[in-house]
Amino acid sequence: MSLASSQSIHLLKLTRREFRTRMESDELKACIIPVAATEQHLEHLALEQDWSSVNVVADAVAVNLAPAVLVTPSMNIGVSEHHTTHPGTLSASPGNFLGILWDTVDSMKRSGFENILILNGHGGNVGPVEGSWNQFLQRFGINLHFSSYWDFVTQEFAQRHLKTKSWPGHAQEFETAFALAAFPENVRLDAMQDQKDKTPLEATAETGRILIDEIVKEVTAFVSRMISGGIQAEIPPFFP
Repeated sequence: MSLASSQSIHLLKLTRREFRTRMESDELKACIIPVAATEQHLEHLALEQDWSSVNVVADAVAVNLAPAVLVTPSMNIGVSEHHTTHPGTLSASPGNFLGILWDTVDSMKRSGFENILILNGHGGNVGPVEGSWNQFLQRFGINLHFSSYWDFVTQEFAQRHLKTKSWPGHAQEFETAFALAAFPENVRLDAMQDQKDKTPLEATAETGRILIDEIVKEVTAFVSRMISGGIQAEIPPFFP
């Protein structure tokens, strides 16, 4: 086995032997399941904004905690019915989205993971997950958590660095700054000038880097505490 493949942060890059060896050696302590969307982000950002953003964070956290953390394939279609008036948006029904998420968690638990963070990158996914979260916790009985990546930064910290003070917003200053810092090829600068919403013009790559660094730092600390036992999911009781 090559060192690069055997210690990859991505499940997809491992062979079954490499994965089995790492689990049996107790090297792998946690996994991150990124979930996001493919949807419109005004005229100036690519449809993959949410998917790319959550993976930037998940990958950075896994690198920080290597070799203990693995990142699963991302669910890049989310609950986006509210954006489907704009062609190109892909939307899953809440039931289908939750079904795939349920099966992914189940697969990772059966593979041996007891610490799982579902890291969300799209606001439309929050309601469906929160509405059924107790069932996830009761069914799997592990240290399972769900959080949007922007929830790891306080509003005070974010607003200190955002000119518009809008946090997190949709395709506005924050997401545009994130893209400028992490994947600038996805930002259409000319469209920022001629679209109705001008708030993205306040975004800078520097702001994006500051916020990404803070998010990654806080998510890394959270997952580290999950692994050490400092953060445990509160599993609701079953009715007698």
